[in-house]
Amino acid sequence: MMTAMSSMKSLARLGLPLALVLGVSACATPFKADVSRFAVPLPAPQGQTFAVVAEDPKLAGGLEFSLYADMVAKEMERLGYARASSPEAANMLVRFDYGVDNGRERVRSDYGGYGGYGGYGAFGRFGGFGGFGHHGGYAYGLYDPYLGGGGVRSYTVYTSGIDVKIDRTADGQRLFEGKAEAVSRSNRLPNLVPNLVDAIFTDFPGGSGETVRITIKDDEKTVRPAPDGSGGY
Repeated sequence: MMTAMSSMKSLARLGLPLALVLGVSACATPFKADVSRFAVPLPAPQGQTFAVVAEDPKLAGGLEFSLYADMVAKEMERLGYARASSPEAANMLVRFDYGVDNGRERVRSDYGGYGGYGGYGAFGRFGGFGGFGHHGGYAYGLYDPYLGGGGVRSYTVYTSGIDVKIDRTADGQRLFEGKAEAVSRSNRLPNLVPNLVDAIFTDFPGGSGETVRITIKDDEKTVRPAPDGSGGY
């Protein structure tokens, strides 16, 4: 499951004729993720500190986790909170988890649309907040869906996702739960996780209980979600 570290935000399309690849390489498909968030009023930043910790103990101390945890920490700092020297010294614990499933084969017909799924559908087996693990998940947005050529083609789509939970250390109260999920042609977490982190912190903390579609544009600017969560789909 682990992949080589990379900061790439866009993925090369697979299965396209060479001429088409050359023609559209400068116009990468925007990344789209479905984001669900639940929150109580978070304390306004007034010197509170936080620490990002692994929800899954198996990830704690890993270099890959550290890379993604730093992305989450930078978003928290952007909101006005400060990194604590240690989890024990933090006012808030940010519990972070991420994963990608093993993929599902899909069939596309240029004459009959996508075989087996439409624009919305459940893939994998993310089991809700706090239970998706690292090899499964539900997602509704499709990222990089384009294929070239004619006839019928089969290909693999992967569901990736992240979980972010924020607890107040003084009394253990849960302040925030959020999940960002996407379906893509890639299972490379170093490419996917940065976009998922961007998505979950867009308009943070968002409306409690809402699921919205977040689009990450090619210039790394985010697009505010549509009221119905369509995000321009």
